[in-house]
Amino acid sequence: MEWIACRFVRVEPRRRVGLFLLGLLAGLPRVNCWTIAEHAGEASPDGMQHLLARAAWHADAVRDDLRGYVVDHLADPGAVLVVDETGDLKKGVHTVGVQRQYTGTAGRIENAQVGVYLVYAATGGHAFIDRALYLPKSWTTEPDRCRAAGVPDDIKFATKPALAREMIIRALDAGVPASWVAGDEVYGCDSKLRTGLQERRIGYVLAVACDHQVATLAGKHPAKALARRLPARAWNRLSAGAGAKGHRWYDWALIDIPVDVTDAEVPGSVGDQALLVRRSISTGELAFYRCYTPVPVPLATLVAVAGRRWTIEESFQAGKGLTGLDEHQVRRWISWHRWTILAMLAHAFLAVTAATARAQTHPTPGLIALTANEIRHLFTHLLDHTRHSAPHLLHWSRWRRRHQARARDCHHCRQTAQLA
Repeated sequence: MEWIACRFVRVEPRRRVGLFLLGLLAGLPRVNCWTIAEHAGEASPDGMQHLLARAAWHADAVRDDLRGYVVDHLADPGAVLVVDETGDLKKGVHTVGVQRQYTGTAGRIENAQVGVYLVYAATGGHAFIDRALYLPKSWTTEPDRCRAAGVPDDIKFATKPALAREMIIRALDAGVPASWVAGDEVYGCDSKLRTGLQERRIGYVLAVACDHQVATLAGKHPAKALARRLPARAWNRLSAGAGAKGHRWYDWALIDIPVDVTDAEVPGSVGDQALLVRRSISTGELAFYRCYTPVPVPLATLVAVAGRRWTIEESFQAGKGLTGLDEHQVRRWISWHRWTILAMLAHAFLAVTAATARAQTHPTPGLIALTANEIRHLFTHLLDHTRHSAPHLLHWSRWRRRHQARARDCHHCRQTAQLA
């Protein structure tokens, strides 16, 4: 709260945002304005809903404070900016950005809302520093629909790689210390993103598809075709970093590739480009990465950067499981951006506290280091002493049932009118 208090001029939203953050960290069975307001001791969710929808504060300013908080505690010149998207399953058609689209959350095409996120992955820890809501063309081509959801008039259609490029540039322009960018195939196959990073002389290890065309002296060939020609001596067994079950060992090979015509025209694009190939030890399955480095680096460095990409999956899991990143029940543009930035701030608090604990304490034999999950548990039970009386709990029971009764009656009236 010390980092963001200045963004709230009035005392009421400043106090309420503190209670909101406590609610996000409270381990509630469901996290929404109703449950957070009840946990905060308020008589109705109106105040929390007002905080998200109408109160005078700027989510972008809080985003800048979040970025400063993370960098202040985790700063690392060799850090990796990791970009990826995640989907939140939704019902109906009125929630901003929702449509039937593929989402990795479900592993199939579902009615979902997709956000693109940026994680700062340093040696000491990792946390979110930015996000952007993906608006499909089914929204941007319907101004009335966008207006009803509160989408600003200047927001136009942008692909997920374009959103990622904006967030990365914003972070670099703000002086975030980082040397690398990592991402999956959605971002690795986007030439504009790769070119933009080369212009900034920022190294990248971006996944690409097996049929991604790679320029060689003998012409362009699919990545999988080049991998088939690699001799046995080209492979090196290296760890991509430690996971939940130990080190992630793979066989790796590096194929140097010449700078293609497009990249050669980029000012300041001098550097090394390569195709990094990963082979599973157990199944032999291949994965491919386009790499760029302003100066030559060893294979182990590229492998380590590729391994850092998984930190964003860990952040999604922690953000959704510990701070309600995906549990927002909001429909409008401004409410989505406000909810996500506060959930990211709560997650950053846990991530930074865990990193600080690991740095300041010696490992204890027989114990793992403090995790974000354990810190959230300790914080909730030791520091947050919010306890409510039976009348307060009964009041909320009546409030919920009364609201649900009104919603039921409205649905029945609408259904009757449609049948008539």
